[in-house]
Amino acid sequence: MNQILDAILASDTSPEDFAALPVPESYRAVTVRKDETEMFAGLESRDKDPRKSLHLDDVPVPELGPGEALVAVMASSVNYNSVWTSIFEPMSTFGFLERYGRLSPLTKRHDLPYHVIGSDLSGVVLRTGAGVNSWKPGDEVVAHCLSVELESADGHNDTMLDPEQRIWGFETNFGGLAEIALVKSNQLMPKPGHLTWEEAASPGLVNSTAYRQLVSRNGAGMKQGDNVLVWGASGGLGSYATQFALAGGANPICVVSSEDKAEICRKMGAEAIIDRKAEDYRFWKDEHHQDPKEWKRFGKRIRELTGGEDVDIVFEHPGRETFGASVYVTRKGGTIVTCASTSGYEHSYDNRYLWMSLKRIVGSHFANYREAWEANRLIAKGKIHPTLSKTYHLEETGQAAYDVHRNLHQGKVGVLALSPEEGLGVRDHAKREQHIDAIQRFRNI
Repeated sequence: MNQILDAILASDTSPEDFAALPVPESYRAVTVRKDETEMFAGLESRDKDPRKSLHLDDVPVPELGPGEALVAVMASSVNYNSVWTSIFEPMSTFGFLERYGRLSPLTKRHDLPYHVIGSDLSGVVLRTGAGVNSWKPGDEVVAHCLSVELESADGHNDTMLDPEQRIWGFETNFGGLAEIALVKSNQLMPKPGHLTWEEAASPGLVNSTAYRQLVSRNGAGMKQGDNVLVWGASGGLGSYATQFALAGGANPICVVSSEDKAEICRKMGAEAIIDRKAEDYRFWKDEHHQDPKEWKRFGKRIRELTGGEDVDIVFEHPGRETFGASVYVTRKGGTIVTCASTSGYEHSYDNRYLWMSLKRIVGSHFANYREAWEANRLIAKGKIHPTLSKTYHLEETGQAAYDVHRNLHQGKVGVLALSPEEGLGVRDHAKREQHIDAIQRFRNI
């Protein structure tokens, strides 16, 4: 690995030099283990500790197949799917790997007693498999997390509809929280030159997810002038939704849970902000009953911030805790678009407010290659910026996942893999200087 790192850090390494580098037999990777899937049995979710289940192991480098690439990972990041994997909720990911392994002799590689996790990366291509023409050793890349087979007609209009669509590093093995990752070549995108390795690694999953959910015609199809309610507006997903709303001429109504998080939204340019803890919104009377009076109070507060208008779009991801309120406050004919359920998967709402007001609930999951490419292009152009707040080393991934699980973070948290320190990998210093305040605003809290 030292030879690979030296080649990446050098300024004059050619594609031929990268192609000639020996690929090691093993590499360090963050894993969960199949024989530990019951280690948290009987515990509440909040009491499950990723620091106990995530391991830094030496694992063999996987065989490279057609249409694939091996990437030397300089940096990665932690997403909620990494947390879910680490606490084995809502189920163990080894079921995903077993099913994928039954698909073909090649996918059998993924069905192992350990799972290398992680759905983001920035790094350098080391090797490409047969049939790969667009990428070569030495290319600096980021990767989106859509792994798709594309052998069914169902996926050719929208690859997210492919029956063999999976999330890399969550439903497949050999993810990005490691020194080497195995990806399909159509997961690769150019690394934005004005960003460091850790900054470039942090947007991938959440940026693409927010783009499809909010901007794409496959999601809410946001337009200029829309009022967009963004839950968790300073978090990993919400911070990108807030940026997309502002960049697209919409009006984000940012819901946060502290004054520090409200200040982040102001720094992004948002003006309409609701601190739901300070204003003490309690959407549930108890475990089984919601409180419509609180929905109405919430809706009134939104109209105070919008000049009397209800929201056109709700950017939903908390799920159970907020979904009833989200359906209620959406305007007639509006859209609730949901991509996750971090507070619970069983949603409850009063259907009268949906059907009688012709509202729509749209499910959105990650993004297809085109959407991910467009989202990354906006990062590269400096229109949308990373929301990296803190960076850990690979051996500290358990702590990073713990912090995300306990909501102790802002924006995204990064993980250095091969990169020996923060701040490396910048190629376009002039563009970086132009956008430096926006790039670092989540650091300067």
